[in-house]
Amino acid sequence: MIRSELLQALAADNSDLRPEEIEQVVSIFFDEIAKRLAEGGRVELRGFGAFSTREREARTGRNPRTGEAVEVPAKRVPYFKPGKEMRERLNTE
Repeated sequence: MIRSELLQALAADNSDLRPEEIEQVVSIFFDEIAKRLAEGGRVELRGFGAFSTREREARTGRNPRTGEAVEVPAKRVPYFKPGKEMRERLNTE
């Protein structure tokens, strides 16, 4: 699902809201998650999962075209851990 499909699904379920209002709510939701992660925090949505960041150490990588060694700096990357209810939902047949 892409953002526009999410907006359409929300609009279908909430006909009392204007499309601009739905767009604003979705933007605020994603902005707040990103803001919290950038601060080094964690976002937990019960029944869905938890967003956090993980540290990646600096390493030496390879340029796939030339095979030349390239230094890759240390960085933080986003991580998602699904909640128990989400895992159960995915594995129900």
